[in-house]
Amino acid sequence: MPVNENWKPTIVAFCCNWCSYAGADLAGSSRLAYPADVKIIKVPCSCRVNPMFILRAFEKGADGVILCGCHPGDCHYSTGNYYARRRMTLLFSMLDYLGVENGRTRVEWVSAAEGVKFSETMNSFVSKVRTLGPSVRLGDLRCKN
Repeated sequence: MPVNENWKPTIVAFCCNWCSYAGADLAGSSRLAYPADVKIIKVPCSCRVNPMFILRAFEKGADGVILCGCHPGDCHYSTGNYYARRRMTLLFSMLDYLGVENGRTRVEWVSAAEGVKFSETMNSFVSKVRTLGPSVRLGDLRCKN
């Protein structure tokens, strides 16, 4: 299926307050470019991202979701990113079962001093999602009476 050249993917980025969000701030203050289609949601820690948040993002029309957190071992809350990594591994296998392509989700560790890495990560993720094309929208996954 040919993709419209003017189509821009909608990307939701969950960024931890202590590292990744600060890395995004550094990228912005350093005038490093990343697409405006990336919608950043600041969370206290990457482990606070409930898998339902990612499912809801796809349900609401996101074409890709990325979770950015502190490097393992550098988490402000000691072990939060270990929990997030384990939880996202299970979620990604479930998303594959639901029909969401593997390249539409990603976990990346970005510290507060890595503005360049944040910009490069967002640019590469957006280009990957752009090659996949528009996402098949998930329906409401909750049980209904």
